[in-house]
Amino acid sequence: MISSNDFRPGVSIELDGAVWRVVEFLHVKPGKGSAFVRTKLKNVQTGNVMERTFRAGETVPQATLEKNTMQHTYKDGDDFVFMEMETYEEARLNAKQIGDRVKYLKEGMEVNVVRWGEQVMEVELPNSVVLEVTQTDPGVKGDTATGGTKPAIVETGAQVMVPLFITIGERIKVDTRNDSYLGREQ
Repeated sequence: MISSNDFRPGVSIELDGAVWRVVEFLHVKPGKGSAFVRTKLKNVQTGNVMERTFRAGETVPQATLEKNTMQHTYKDGDDFVFMEMETYEEARLNAKQIGDRVKYLKEGMEVNVVRWGEQVMEVELPNSVVLEVTQTDPGVKGDTATGGTKPAIVETGAQVMVPLFITIGERIKVDTRNDSYLGREQ
């Protein structure tokens, strides 16, 4: 159990048979009446966001999430096969379980698989990955580092906006949290 006074962004709680993550919270102490905590919660499975108010000091069950480091070994049809690094056991996850992060998943990548009981809640990728550009418009003489951007397709099929001087075959670093270009990789 966790008190509503201990809410912080990133804390996971169980509510109505689902896992919710605290996105924002505000502890309010009005001049009249008792204090309360106004929160914005995000459902870990569906991504739905709701606002909920708790009395100050109210306790709610804290979600017990288990995080395992696993390596993506290969894709089998629609399933992505992951191997646990300590026990070498395999787990199969589909694209729906992985979510929109699937666009940066490549073989050999280590990820954190978050489970709630036996149910997979989410797959956490590293904050940045290095990928090869497989398709983009050619650079034109006069393109500069401070110029505009153009779309590029990387080896996993994701589309990233890159500077005009990036060419096919270059390896770039991409931020997986906001799909942004971070720089060239040597």
